[in-house]
Amino acid sequence: MEQFTLDWGLQRRSYTVSELTAEMRAMLSGEFADIWVAGEISGAKLPPSGHYYFTLKDESAQIRCVCYKMTARYLKFKPQDGVAVLARGRIDLYDARGEVQLVVEALEPQGHGALQLAFEQLKRKLAAEGLFDQARKRPLPSLPERIGIVTSPSGAVIRDMIHILERRCPGRHIRLYPAQVQGEGAAEQIAAGIEYFAESGWPEVLIVARGGGSLEDLWAFNEERVARAIAASPVPVISAVGHETDFTIADFVADLRAPTPSAAAELVASTRQSLLEGLSGAEGRLRQAARLTLALRARRFHSAAIDPARLHRTLGRRMQRVDELEYALRDGVRLALGLRKRSLDAVATRLVQRDVRLQFAASRRRLEACAAAVNQAIRLRLSRANGELGPLAAHLAQLSPLKILDRGYAIVERGGQGEKTIVKSPADVPVDSEIQVRVSQGRFKARVVS
Repeated sequence: MEQFTLDWGLQRRSYTVSELTAEMRAMLSGEFADIWVAGEISGAKLPPSGHYYFTLKDESAQIRCVCYKMTARYLKFKPQDGVAVLARGRIDLYDARGEVQLVVEALEPQGHGALQLAFEQLKRKLAAEGLFDQARKRPLPSLPERIGIVTSPSGAVIRDMIHILERRCPGRHIRLYPAQVQGEGAAEQIAAGIEYFAESGWPEVLIVARGGGSLEDLWAFNEERVARAIAASPVPVISAVGHETDFTIADFVADLRAPTPSAAAELVASTRQSLLEGLSGAEGRLRQAARLTLALRARRFHSAAIDPARLHRTLGRRMQRVDELEYALRDGVRLALGLRKRSLDAVATRLVQRDVRLQFAASRRRLEACAAAVNQAIRLRLSRANGELGPLAAHLAQLSPLKILDRGYAIVERGGQGEKTIVKSPADVPVDSEIQVRVSQGRFKARVVS
């Protein structure tokens, strides 16, 4: 930039084009470093370079936009003509044409702006409270035996995770807290699942998982209640929400973020093969170290002119010791695997013994035995009662006055209903009185004539 003095005493500044564009770029980038612009996409182009070029316009204005290749690969959707969007980025000046352009870093369908603003506000709030600090994040256990999962009980997510856990490291204990992961009430159910495992203290690690989706689909994991439940959990939490490019508040608060639910299952389960490979690698390193030590000792012995025969004997003893250590290591590995297998067989036996079907069968057999015993007791008691009732019935029949009537006797009664008396003397029935006579085959009335 040069300064000129005019004849009348005034000074003027003169810029080169490069200086002017540099000044303008500095002003624009400082003032519009991170902005959201709403508009409709027009003239979208994708040249071989992989950069997207398009124009954002509204009813009365337009601005050129560029989305560079490294950013475009993470866009949730590709720019298309006629789509109303919210573009996030910074204002820059393109020197070659002297044009103002928007360098796009994120692109969302229009209507997501409110959710995105809420996301950013909550993110800043929780970050200020220290919930995202690395210092508060805990390491995961290397081989957890008990794994808690909070996700939907239906769908491919839980099936894939269980399949990976069973394939990579069988015998792990898994508990699922079924929760709605999308829509109204989902955040409350997810937080309730996290709090359930936190209060029970059962799991060694907790996975909060969901498949991919839009910003609205994943919004339950951006709720403050879920974030605080994760932060308050005494159990290490893995957030496995969406795909690799999806980020939620839960990801920032959790002790570890997994790019996918399947990746979370792989993180908590080490395969038996990897353990064997680790042992094999340790054995190889031990052998190599032993050989190196022996080689160094042999070199020292040679340099000191030690007897070769004595050296060979010494080396032979050392090699014998190496062989013994190798055998001991193999026996130790076999013993460890045998102990694990016996433990697994014992657990399997206990599971078979606790099989509900076997318990139901045993209960059914006990019930049938009890029913048979009750029926036998009832039949025996009725038989005894019948045996006792027979003599009593016979004795009662002998004492019954009806037997006397069968031999021709009669019972004479007088009086009306409710006031009948048995006639024992002729004086009890005056002449012309009415009497009732009961015989063996029935009753009849009579009148006294004398």
